[in-house]
Amino acid sequence: MAIAYFDCFSGISGDMILGALVDAGLDFDTLNSELDKLPLDGFRLTRKTVTRQHIAGTKIDVLVRTAEGREIIEGPGESGPFHDHGEARHLDDLTSIIEGSTLDGSVRRRAVEVFDHLATAESKVHGISKQEVHLHEVSGVDAVVDVVGACIGLALLDIDRVYASALPVGRGFIHCTHGRMPVPAPGALELMRDMPVYHTGIEGELVTPTGAAFLKATADGHGVLPRMVLRKIGYGAGTKDLPEHPNLLRVCIGDGVD
Repeated sequence: MAIAYFDCFSGISGDMILGALVDAGLDFDTLNSELDKLPLDGFRLTRKTVTRQHIAGTKIDVLVRTAEGREIIEGPGESGPFHDHGEARHLDDLTSIIEGSTLDGSVRRRAVEVFDHLATAESKVHGISKQEVHLHEVSGVDAVVDVVGACIGLALLDIDRVYASALPVGRGFIHCTHGRMPVPAPGALELMRDMPVYHTGIEGELVTPTGAAFLKATADGHGVLPRMVLRKIGYGAGTKDLPEHPNLLRVCIGDGVD
C-alpha cells in the first residue's frame, strides 16, 4: 500500500502540492499530457528549482494567456491579490469543466469533490446555497489546474492512502474579492474543521482554501508521519520567501508497514 504524507510545516496550497509531487518524481511531461485532457485553452505549466532558506524545492506556476496575448501567473498563491481575467465560476461550471474532460474517472471524481468542499465551505460562511456561491479566488484556470493536477499526481504515483500533519495558521488580514478578511480566511478555516491546527504567529496566509479542500477530499487522517518504508521525498515551494522558516511543503511517499 503506497502512502503519501504531506508535512505541512509551512502550510499548504495548490501550487505547493503540485511542486512537491513533481519534486518527488511525478513526471512533468506526463502531468502536462494529462492536463491537456481538460477542455481549457491558453495555459501552460512552468517548473523551476528554487531554494527556501537553503533547502531546494520545485516551484510550479500556471501561466495563463490573456486576450492581449500576454502570459501572466494567475491566482494568489499564498502572497498576493487575485488576478483572474475570466468570469468567476459556480460549482456547476467547474464540475462541467472537469466532467467534460477525458481524464480517468477516479481523477474526475476526486477533483469534483475538492471543489464541492470549497463551495460547501463558502456557502456556510456566506449563508447561501453552494449552487449560488461564486468561487472567485478558487475558480480561475490556475485553481482548476492545481486541483486537477494534484489529483492526477496521486493517480500517476499510485497513491493508495493520504495523510497529513497538523496545519499551521497565520494571523493578520488578506484582501480578496469580498474585501479585507481575517487570516485564516473564513472559507479556509471552515474547511479545516475537524482537522488539527495550531497558531504560528506568522503574518499572512499559510493554508489556502485550495490546499485545505484538497486535504478535506483526500486525507485519511492527520498526525505524525505514519510507519512506512520511505521511498520518495519532495519539496514544493511557496511563492513567498518567509523569514521564519523555509516556505515549503514536504511530501513523503513510501510503502505502508503494519
